[in-house]
Amino acid sequence: MPTFTTLDGATTSVPAEAVADLEAALSGSLLTPESEGYDDERTIWNAMIDRRPSLIVSCRSEGDVQKAVAFAGKHQILLSICGAGHNIAGNAVCDGGLMISFKSMRDVEVDPSARTVRVQPGATLADLDAATQAHGLAVPTGINSTTGVAGLTLGGGFGWLSRKYGMTVDNLLSARVVLADGRVVVASDSDNADLFWGLRGGGGNFGVVTSFEFKAHPVGPEVLSGLIVHPFSDATDVLRSYRAFLANAPDEVTVWVVMRKAPPLPFLPEEVHGTEVVVLAAMYAGDMTAGEAALAPLRAIGNPIADVIGPHEFAGWQQAFDPLLTPGARNYWKTHDFAQLNDELIETVLGFVRTLPDPQCEVFFGQVGGAQSRVPDESTAYRGRSAAFIMNVHGRWSDDAQDDGCITWCRDLWRATRPHATGEAYVNFMTEEEGERLESAYGSNFRRLVELKNRFDPGNLFRMNQNIPPTA
Repeated sequence: MPTFTTLDGATTSVPAEAVADLEAALSGSLLTPESEGYDDERTIWNAMIDRRPSLIVSCRSEGDVQKAVAFAGKHQILLSICGAGHNIAGNAVCDGGLMISFKSMRDVEVDPSARTVRVQPGATLADLDAATQAHGLAVPTGINSTTGVAGLTLGGGFGWLSRKYGMTVDNLLSARVVLADGRVVVASDSDNADLFWGLRGGGGNFGVVTSFEFKAHPVGPEVLSGLIVHPFSDATDVLRSYRAFLANAPDEVTVWVVMRKAPPLPFLPEEVHGTEVVVLAAMYAGDMTAGEAALAPLRAIGNPIADVIGPHEFAGWQQAFDPLLTPGARNYWKTHDFAQLNDELIETVLGFVRTLPDPQCEVFFGQVGGAQSRVPDESTAYRGRSAAFIMNVHGRWSDDAQDDGCITWCRDLWRATRPHATGEAYVNFMTEEEGERLESAYGSNFRRLVELKNRFDPGNLFRMNQNIPPTA
């Protein structure tokens, strides 16, 4: 009989007949460790995660999800949900349990007249952008096209369009959800509103979303965007000037700061490659002429090595950082929210950038605020609306012998900057060992999330996530 890891961490055997019955009932595929395609299905973006489920249900339909959830619940076995498998924590795949995979459910349907989009849970940002940009539309999402729409949305979602149009969760209209008891419900402002509130930032704690409906906005096909690269010797002055520029920037302007060793980009002089740089990544979500005027003061800062701000296809700009975020590397992240970039915080971070443990490591500040800050904190499960910046300490390397050094660097930087942070955090940037931060990350919303967990998943079947344990 096949052996599984149970919800409480023990092992159990399930009759082979029960597994055969599950396979026969699926429209998709059931994969075991001996199946062709098993390794491809279980492999996710972060190479530090190498887990082996006892079974993988490669779903083709909502019915497949119901059957997989029922199987896991009946036998009380560990269950994980994989959208695109991009999340840093690696909770998409479990050891010895049952993995639901949506890698074959990636359809995106656009209604251009209503400006709405329906998205299956395996779709990536590239899938979504390709479908919406065909109609001159876009949904506010993240900045890396291989990111999954599902995980991004359930944790909040922010990127180049968030200051203009709000977070991804602010643009979610409805979701279809398979609950722990197998029922399928629709969650929206008018149906199951409490569940809808929890899905918008509460992660996968309450059920399995099989379809997302978003509102879309007119964007592109071209936007004013690009990079301004400064020498690290000017970092302090550049960051202070950047801070001053943002004080009066309109919602259409979003500028992120990336501090790292320069990759061998064709527009950078060869002697700069491999040296520390400060990169200002900017986009204007609106008219090109207005954008040129709005970004002119940013482009006048200091003496940049390169300035490649110009018209770019929006879908292409969404993929600009993909070469630095390819799958197969080892990744470890730490994150804080900040209300401001004060001088002490700037100097602390720059000190750590001088000691990057690997050329692939970086620190970035994602500028937020604007429209997303004008949504009341209690309107969605997502917190952190008061943040002006979200920092990601992005440890990335290739050799497992570097694990200790790179992880220590990330943690040390995180501790050193904690005195300047708000205490809230973006859960999509949190690693798997950070459960103790959840209550702080969600602030006053945490109590309501626990109540929802007690109501929709009292047995904690959906625990492979940034888990909110039930008290029921």
